[in-house]
Amino acid sequence: MLAFDEYPPLTNFSIAVFPPGEVAHAHQHEDMLEVFYVESGTGEIIIDDVDYLITPGSCIVVEPGERHELHNTSHDQVLVVIYFGLQQGSAAAPSS
Repeated sequence: MLAFDEYPPLTNFSIAVFPPGEVAHAHQHEDMLEVFYVESGTGEIIIDDVDYLITPGSCIVVEPGERHELHNTSHDQVLVVIYFGLQQGSAAAPSS
């Protein structure tokens, strides 16, 4: 949909579909803020070792440097998450 760097500081705009029990393993981004919006399903997001329940309509912001992990905790529903990343710091500044 969008070319990389076409709209700085946007780094990605994606949709993720997690089958029951699937996990997006813990990771962090030092220079990117991520925003997650739950379209459907239920699960949890763990941010810096704190668990948060996510349900349809939940919107979560993960700041740069925060370790995060997503889980579909359902046994019979998919978890659909729309997310995007925004570059932070000097890399986000437009070039002149």
